[in-house]
Amino acid sequence: MKLLVTGAGGQLGSAILALATSQQIPCIGLTRGELDITDVRKVESVLTTIQPDVIIHCAAYTQVDQAEEDEMEAYRVNAAGTRNLCVVAEQLAAVFVYVSTDYVFDGSAKEPIDEWTPPAPLGVYGRSKLAGEQAVQQFHSKFFIVRTSWVFGHRGKNFVKTMLALAEKESPCHVVDDQIGSPTYAPDLAEMLFALIGTKRYGIYHVSNSGSCSWYEFAHEIFMKQGVPELVKPCATIDYPTVASRPAYSVFAHKNLQLNQFPPMRHWREAIHAFLDCEKDKSL
Repeated sequence: MKLLVTGAGGQLGSAILALATSQQIPCIGLTRGELDITDVRKVESVLTTIQPDVIIHCAAYTQVDQAEEDEMEAYRVNAAGTRNLCVVAEQLAAVFVYVSTDYVFDGSAKEPIDEWTPPAPLGVYGRSKLAGEQAVQQFHSKFFIVRTSWVFGHRGKNFVKTMLALAEKESPCHVVDDQIGSPTYAPDLAEMLFALIGTKRYGIYHVSNSGSCSWYEFAHEIFMKQGVPELVKPCATIDYPTVASRPAYSVFAHKNLQLNQFPPMRHWREAIHAFLDCEKDKSL
């Protein structure tokens, strides 16, 4: 099995490459500079040359606030770029994995969201990612659409790294306590993607670490691990307005994983502790 990963320089892409290396699975990772997915001729040339068996599409326009002002670029990458990949992947009979987001939902749910809940994105980013999902379903026959949320990993910037830096500097901060979701550790997500592509149980899956929390509770766990929990305080979303609205509630139910007998994801607290321990070991 030969894997091709787009967005290889990001949190998830780098975790996938690391896992493939550890399992001795042939894997080619391409960054934005190496593959412009919006260039259909380039996509055709690169994919036809590589002849992958599986494409894991992690590349995306992810600037949530900027997307409100740059709508066409968000759609060009997340919708048209995904379509370009799908069409060629179908011609090559390659399994296609599209990494989507909790932003396809509006946050009005009161209980964990399953895979059959109709999407209703609030902003341009969510709508463009949903358009990508629709392209996958329209142009490909063997696909996994994997919605995930609150991803953190060892490469690049993320919420956890920001909070860790503040905790290490013993800097006080306020974090919103009225947005509830499911954190996802990139290496755990990568492992589940590998479990999925080892089957023919195609479809839409919600994949995150188990459990739920607010951003404040998530931050508090990090500050507590660093021994300074009193430095992080809760606040309301209204106190820190953003250009784009965020879902107030995006906790995932993992019903399709359960129905297809995949192992449960570990709890987010266990995952964040694993992340922090790994970061500590790297610094020694």
